[in-house]
Amino acid sequence: MRGALILLSLLFAASLQAADDPEQLRLAAEYPVDGMPVGNLSGLARCGDDLLAVSDRVDNQLYRLKPIGGVLQAQTESFLAPPAPPSNLPWGVRTRALVISLLRGNELDFEGISCDTAGNRYLVSETHAAVLQVPLAGEPNWLLLPGSLVRQARASGMLLHFNALLEGIAIDPKGERLWLAAERERRGLMVLHKQQSTWRCSGSCVIFSEGGNQRPPAPVGSEQLMPRDFSDVAFHEEKLFTLERLAHQICRRKPSNGEVERCWSFAEEALADTRRYGVPFGVAEALSIDAEGAWIGLDNGGKARGDGERRPIVWRFSAPKGGWGAK
Repeated sequence: MRGALILLSLLFAASLQAADDPEQLRLAAEYPVDGMPVGNLSGLARCGDDLLAVSDRVDNQLYRLKPIGGVLQAQTESFLAPPAPPSNLPWGVRTRALVISLLRGNELDFEGISCDTAGNRYLVSETHAAVLQVPLAGEPNWLLLPGSLVRQARASGMLLHFNALLEGIAIDPKGERLWLAAERERRGLMVLHKQQSTWRCSGSCVIFSEGGNQRPPAPVGSEQLMPRDFSDVAFHEEKLFTLERLAHQICRRKPSNGEVERCWSFAEEALADTRRYGVPFGVAEALSIDAEGAWIGLDNGGKARGDGERRPIVWRFSAPKGGWGAK
């Protein structure tokens, strides 16, 4: 009996260690991005054969990223967004966003991109808490989101602070379910279901909300506690994957309630001396998941990393052992 108890305690300790020390993802390739003169790469999505990106400093362009000679060359696709719908965000948050937009020279602050199999692209605007659909043919249009979305999010403690609003977007291949990620203080996930031309919440819009602080990974060299965050969300094989910038990890979650199932770290590769940016937080802003691996885009804000590179960077990580569905 005593031996069985010892064995169980060792297994329990091993499980705790595994939870605290997730498997490290391995970098397959990294690409500086040319052709995004404003930089600030904020969203990535694999759409058919194309890797698409958006910048939170550009309101009227998508970028197709084509590998050419060791870099990703950004080819622009221009569009004209109609005026954004009225926002349910509070007056103070909207006012600060307006002031910042005047300083930056752009208004919409696109923080994520996703696409369905019909070729529609979906861009989430942080400043308006709204989603723009950019079809392959036809004019862009803002989705008709329920007014209760922002109210429920704020009642759950999310979307309370300027520049800590909607940070990621994912849609299922059929274009019928849409997930949005709130960045921090509190972070969380919301889901919407398409009903004809409008989007509705099935029960509560909010499926996951979490507060609290954590320290960045040890190689960062900072003991400063900072808010837990989501910087993007992706959908693959009926699972959600969250990009967790401060923790330098990707986590697989249940799409129904956001419950975490497993996490994988990219800290070891990201925090190598040549790749480090010398800031106490992460710069990973964009995520796309497929069967072979993950694309992670960095918004370095024009800062140079350890090797002097100032261009936006996209990393290609190999899928973990056993694939993304591994237990």
